[in-house]
This record gives sequence, C-alpha cells and structure tokens, in this order.
Amino acid sequence: MSTPLQGSLLDGFGSVEVGPLTELRRTVLGSGAWVDVLPGWLRGADEMFERLASDVPWRADRRQMYDRMVDVPRLQCFYDEGQPLPDPVLDVARDALSEHYRAELGEPFRTAGLCYYRDGDDSVAWHGDRIGRGAKHDTMVAIVSVGAARALSLRPRAGGASIRYPLGHGDLIVMGGSCQRTWEHAVLKTRRAVGPRISIQFRPRGVR
Repeated sequence: MSTPLQGSLLDGFGSVEVGPLTELRRTVLGSGAWVDVLPGWLRGADEMFERLASDVPWRADRRQMYDRMVDVPRLQCFYDEGQPLPDPVLDVARDALSEHYRAELGEPFRTAGLCYYRDGDDSVAWHGDRIGRGAKHDTMVAIVSVGAARALSLRPRAGGASIRYPLGHGDLIVMGGSCQRTWEHAVLKTRRAVGPRISIQFRPRGVR
C-alpha cells in the first residue's frame, strides 16, 4: 500500500543542502563491518525527493527468476563515473563524503545508483554489493534517503539477528569495512501504508 509523501517537520525550509558530517555515529557490527548513521544530513530533502521523482529518467527493469522473467520491484537509474548527476546538490554530497572518508577509504566515491520505492510492494531482497571489488576487499557504500522512511535491514551472512534502520527525509547511512562481504542488507516489502522513498547510493569505482 502507498500513501502520498508527507513532509517532515524536521526537514527545514529553504534551499536544499548537505550539513556537516561531524555528528556521524558509528556502530561496529562485528567481523570487520561497521555502519555510520547521520539523521537529516540532507536538508530540504522533501524538495529533493520531488526533484528526483520528476526529473530522473526512471527505468522499470525485468530480470530472470528461475524459468520466467519478472518485474524488478522498484524503479532504478544508474549514473556511471563521469556522467552528470541529476541534481548539483548530489555532486556536493558525493564530494563531501569523499573528503570525509578520504583517509579511511583511500579513494573517492565515483558512481551513483538511484532506487525509487513507490510503495510497500517495492523492495530489494537480501544481498551484499559484492559485484566487483566488494567481493574480496573492504569498501564503502554511502546511502542518502529522501522521501518517506523505509527500513533498511541488515543481518550477518553467517546467521543471527537483523538490525533495522528507518531511513528517509535526508538520512545518511554508510556501510563500511567488510560489511558487503560479511553482512547483507535489504528493503523488505511491507503491508503498512507507506509513502514513496528514493535512495541515492554512492560507491567507489568497481563496486556494484
């Protein structure tokens, strides 16, 4: 089920901009994995949602599942290295993240993948970003969420309890260390009436 996007009273007014990264809070997950979280990092996030929802050339994909083709349960758009991003504030966000994590990551964030979760039926199954270098090496994936909050769930690949982070309205989460190899993440379907959400995932070169 879906509901119209309800603006956040904490989202602020005026121009869309990113805030400082000094208030990031790290949680060590174990097995060399960690996450950093900063609620409301992107100010004016509801306006950003409206811009992206209308301006991005969203693509409805299909994929092979067993013996049939099925719809991918979300809309997507990918911006490869060197391609202009759909809004200049996203360039500012990517550059700020690259600068903040320069010493730890050792390279800049270069690509941006966007996902549009229109309602509770849209989702992404349990997975790690292990295509490319993420399969063998520590890396980072930074996700900025705009629109209504949806839970990003994480669970250890070896088994164990999951953790849920409700992300929306400009929230930032960065998954680092061995997180893509030793943990999985997902946005699960829900029967609750939820509003639409867009996630922007920044990755280094060669990580998908």
